Amino acid sequence: MASVRYVAIGDSFTEGVGDELPDGRVRGWADLVAEGWARASGEPVEYANLAIRGKLVWPIVEQQLEPALALRPTHLSFNGGGNDMLRPRTSVSHIVAAFERVIARCDEEGVKLVVLSGANPSAQLPLSRVIQRRGDVLSAAVAEHLDARPDIVRALNWPDRELSTPGYWSDDRLHMNARGHHRVAARVLTALGYEPAAGWWSLPTLPDSARLRNAAYYRQHVGPWVRRRVTRTSSGDGREPKYGAWTTFDPV
Repeated sequence: MASVRYVAIGDSFTEGVGDELPDGRVRGWADLVAEGWARASGEPVEYANLAIRGKLVWPIVEQQLEPALALRPTHLSFNGGGNDMLRPRTSVSHIVAAFERVIARCDEEGVKLVVLSGANPSAQLPLSRVIQRRGDVLSAAVAEHLDARPDIVRALNWPDRELSTPGYWSDDRLHMNARGHHRVAARVLTALGYEPAAGWWSLPTLPDSARLRNAAYYRQHVGPWVRRRVTRTSSGDGREPKYGAWTTFDPV
């Protein structure tokens, strides 16, 4: 059994949406952390990822936390609330309460917790001022809760102004591209006390041609999102975790 058993829970941010591989699979920062952790430590890392795209924060906690803890991890990473902030009515205290539940359960089980705030997509989204304001309030509230807990590893991405610029985002403007996911992975590894691979903080910029103009953007991304809200469906409906059981990353 590896000395590090790391499980990630969350939504599309943690699942890795936006960092698509040539075969159609998504990778994302959490996969990169497991890979980079093994390389930097020189020891195998067992890794599981139960995150499902489209999940609100409390369904993440209610559906993923206990299965994750049942795997008996040494470390658990948690992020949530991004989808909540896109809804018309959002309670920051409701989201913060979910973080409190995760903290309490990890304390009870003796699991090292890694808390992340999501990256800030608001500059390129419709209703950008509303999302920016909500994100600022949520980020500050979570940070305040962590002030008295230096034992909790934190990787706070919302205040990263560089990460909020268009070059780190996929053409849906809501999910980070490979460049963004590598930057988040670099922050998490640094918070864990390891040196990330050279270049992960800022990979070369993707070509501008990869970004959609407004008409195509609304047709391909905003329209489907609105239809899911009207029909009360989620992009994660029917999806299974991509790593529901332990997979081993070796220090190659």
